[in-house]
Amino acid sequence: MKNVKIKAPYWEIAANIYFPENFNPAQTYPAIISGHPIGSCKEQTSGQVYGEAIAKAGFIVIAFDASFQGESGGEPRSIENPALRVEDFRLVIDYLVTLEYVDENRIGVLGICGGGGYALNVAMTEKRIKAVATVDAVNFGRLSREGFSQWNPLEKLEMIAKQRTAEARGGAKRVDSLLPNSVAEAESAGLTDIDVLEATEYYKTQRGQHLRGESKALFSHSAVSIGWDAFHLAEVLLTQPLLLIAGDKVGGFGAYRDSLEIYGRAASRQKELLIVEGWSHYDLYDKPEPVAQALAKLIPFYQTHL
Repeated sequence: MKNVKIKAPYWEIAANIYFPENFNPAQTYPAIISGHPIGSCKEQTSGQVYGEAIAKAGFIVIAFDASFQGESGGEPRSIENPALRVEDFRLVIDYLVTLEYVDENRIGVLGICGGGGYALNVAMTEKRIKAVATVDAVNFGRLSREGFSQWNPLEKLEMIAKQRTAEARGGAKRVDSLLPNSVAEAESAGLTDIDVLEATEYYKTQRGQHLRGESKALFSHSAVSIGWDAFHLAEVLLTQPLLLIAGDKVGGFGAYRDSLEIYGRAASRQKELLIVEGWSHYDLYDKPEPVAQALAKLIPFYQTHL
């Protein structure tokens, strides 16, 4: 694995490149861009689980940190901006096509959770991407309008407007944690949703915890996600071969629902939906059995289409 910094017009994007075994820089390889979940970082499921495994199958895999997050640049920190998240994918492709060992005609993308929504969205207008796969794809715009705004997006937009004005005048920043501090805290607060509880168990314990996977959001800069939709124009523009993977234990973040929706809406002539029975959204992040089922579909999919 190699850590790189990708120069962008505004700051650097940090990424880890995973190489196949017996890598030969004189040869050319297909490449996969791996996009991390909301509140995550490249060292978690997108890199050290899926990135490593797909690289072992003969691919170059590049897992990157979103702008304002992880080791990537951007100030203030902890911003989740869909427009720039999508642009990050394009910048990573710009970098990949400069590498002599990457075949520019065999570039695919993998997105996990919110990274899946971004991967689907960028593929609509970024035709250097030749194959698209997702694990637990979530349309972050839809989630922002629903659960993340308590199903009252207009009220949240008014609150954001007031907070942003206060910060512009020198007031303290409001940085919200996306999750409780522990499963026990979540349960004592009466939270019962499987996605909330299992996300907390993943991100807040040694299982998946990482210093840069903060699961935080700067409230004053969260308005853009409410007006964004990952699936807009998918019926017309999303044409690449498509593989969607989700667990059948349904939670409040909506990966099962969103995967079914985009499967139906995508214009792709070649598309497949894998529902991993008996497993949940966060099981697919790192648990050996469901991850193995996902990889058993992902690797042949990329081998066929790249």
